[in-house]
Amino acid sequence: MQNRLDEVLSAAVERGDIPGVVATVANGSQSLYENAFGQRALGGDEAMTSDSVFWIASMTKAITGIAAMQLVERGVIELDGPAAEYLPELGETQVLEGFDNNDQPLLRAPKNQITLRHLLTHTSGFAYEIWNEDIGKYQQATGAPGILNAEKASLKMPLVFDPGTGFEYGIGLAWAGRVVEAASGQRLGDYFQQQLFEPLGMRDTAFKIRPDMRERLVHMHARGPDGSLILFPFETPQDPEVQLGGEALYGTAPDYQRLMQMLLNGGELDGERVLKADTVARMGRNQIGVIDFAAMKTVMPPLSNDTDFYPGMQQKWGLSFLINTEKSPQGRPAGSLSWAGLPNCYYWIDPKTQISGAIYTQILPFFDPKVVDLFRAFESTVYDNLD
Repeated sequence: MQNRLDEVLSAAVERGDIPGVVATVANGSQSLYENAFGQRALGGDEAMTSDSVFWIASMTKAITGIAAMQLVERGVIELDGPAAEYLPELGETQVLEGFDNNDQPLLRAPKNQITLRHLLTHTSGFAYEIWNEDIGKYQQATGAPGILNAEKASLKMPLVFDPGTGFEYGIGLAWAGRVVEAASGQRLGDYFQQQLFEPLGMRDTAFKIRPDMRERLVHMHARGPDGSLILFPFETPQDPEVQLGGEALYGTAPDYQRLMQMLLNGGELDGERVLKADTVARMGRNQIGVIDFAAMKTVMPPLSNDTDFYPGMQQKWGLSFLINTEKSPQGRPAGSLSWAGLPNCYYWIDPKTQISGAIYTQILPFFDPKVVDLFRAFESTVYDNLD
């Protein structure tokens, strides 16, 4: 398997599809594959290494979900109680019904209160401006900053439907991170460090890029309409007003592999338990009922392409994870968990086969066809060559 995965990944670099990539495969007890190919920057001379540092973007969401569920386990937060009990600002949120003749937003009170479950499952009604035109229009009309500005005002967006009545991928996990802060009395990064990163040995995952991490930082790239790549200077705010629990962590492939191994092991790794086994199982079950995960149609093509991980397949959402309801064309069994990060980082966790894998690049826009094809080829190779 190792030789064949090397061939798949190195060929993508040699073709010029990507400047560089890091990939991992592991079961619950050991790493089965870890390698790096190419360069950290297009045209540069810094070789990609397994400990290269990536902006993992929405891969942050699973970490925030785990943190929130720790507090649910301890009785500090209720999963289905009003989240405004912990963070009163959430009680001020309104629903966007449209715009008047002057393009000013028309707002009303929500019919239901937002819960932590809503925030973790993207059923709260919060959306992203990348995939929802009305949120972008609201930001234009009001001067509200985008989510990656990491200001409190960045989160104070209206809902696009009443909580619990639909699915829209959005900023709910950023709000969940603020709920964790309010309930724990700690800044989100400090909570992560104490309750997750230290117990799991995740030494290179943080909101703030340390000097030693910066030495290993992978540069961001943008793909043009003609398929070519250019360097694209980008960095999240390093001293933000809000540490975004859905968007803003930096980390390494080996660190995230340890997180996935913990989940495969039912909440424990190397003798350190961070979640109960039944909590991990709960997080991996459908939590949105008859509602389905919806394909994401871009309204900001420089940041994302249209996104549908499994066209034609009914897809569900757990407490921070996408769930495929059928066996995937790549061999991933039904009931597996997955998600991704905006700069084309992708992972999956397969509890049935007890395997997890991920690939990491730094390329915009999201769901880049060449990286998606590479991820699928990588995953197929894993399943084709498992003992």
